Amino acid sequence: MKSFDIAVIGAGIVGACAALSLARAGYRVALVEAHEPRPWTEETPDLRVVALAPDNQKLLEACGVWKKIAGRRIQPYSDMRVWDAAAGNELHLSAAQQAQEQLGVIVENNNIADALWQAIKQENRIACFCPDKLQSIEQENNVVVHLESGLSIKAGLVFGADGASSKVGELIGLKSDKKDYGQRGVVAYVKTENSHQNTAWQRFLPTGPLAFLPCKDGRCSIVWTLPYDEAERLLHCDENTFCRELTRAFDARLGNVMEVSSRAAFPLKRSLSKEMLVGRVALIGDAAHTVHPLAGQGVNLGLRDVASLVNLLGEAKPSQENSRQKTGALVSQYKLERWARQRLSENAVAAYSFEAINRVFSNDNVLPTLLRGHVFGIANFFPPLRTFLLKQASSS
Repeated sequence: MKSFDIAVIGAGIVGACAALSLARAGYRVALVEAHEPRPWTEETPDLRVVALAPDNQKLLEACGVWKKIAGRRIQPYSDMRVWDAAAGNELHLSAAQQAQEQLGVIVENNNIADALWQAIKQENRIACFCPDKLQSIEQENNVVVHLESGLSIKAGLVFGADGASSKVGELIGLKSDKKDYGQRGVVAYVKTENSHQNTAWQRFLPTGPLAFLPCKDGRCSIVWTLPYDEAERLLHCDENTFCRELTRAFDARLGNVMEVSSRAAFPLKRSLSKEMLVGRVALIGDAAHTVHPLAGQGVNLGLRDVASLVNLLGEAKPSQENSRQKTGALVSQYKLERWARQRLSENAVAAYSFEAINRVFSNDNVLPTLLRGHVFGIANFFPPLRTFLLKQASSS
């Protein structure tokens, strides 16, 4: 039996950031992960990218990893342009409208994951149990985590960051509200005839949104939401056909699509845990909430779970003379439950808002088609609404 202040199950971006942030705050952390993340390489860009908001850049700065991430093929963007294929006006959001330099940065997933993992290996307050997997959880005064290797870990708090099919959530009996959108997100890098202008572009089509996200080398990362069968067809068609159909779907906004990288697709589902906390065990990140990717907010929401958690535990940090066996006193149950309610509420609002947007714009029914495009035009000329949308985009 090994004792720690906190145990984190899962070392993806959210779990690794939680472990490193809490260790930097002075806690002794156990981190359990089945396998090390794939290293970032200069030669092979990760097809999955994150539109990282400024508040989460600051969180990664506090972890001491942002400088490394920023030196590896990131692309700031200062503008967003959103429009509907059916009708109406374009919505233009600009960092200049908020007196900011940028709305966010486009970063490869494994750039963040690799930088966090390398920092974790240098942090002496983190004990990594990798490769290993969670087997069972017991809760009394402290939480005891049993691993498949036969090791057991005692901790005052346990955080499950083990993805949408969370074993932690299953073991503590949490239920989720789930929805399969019947869509897949096709991702790739493309080279376009014209510059991306440091702008994130999104066009709403009856089949789902299509995003072009600017990248460092002049290319764009695309996320093309499509019904399953159509996504499968475009995954396996030849390069010329894919480029031609993508150009048409994007209305040649950046000219012709000239080149496309390898392609991949992932199913789009919403999963929202009905609770985030049972006793001293909580869920964070995708274990608690997966959302539609149209707003690029999945990782951002998970990192905000971490930021709020660090704020909570930073206030409750035990003094050095406290026994490590009294880790149940890290934070009161009342404060922990209040944190869980607040995060659950904010994540639910985000998840259902993204779902509603996708439902309204991803169809060709007559009435929504006649009305929806004009929403973007109204936002352009109504400053309070534009300011609200800017804050959602940049978390300023």
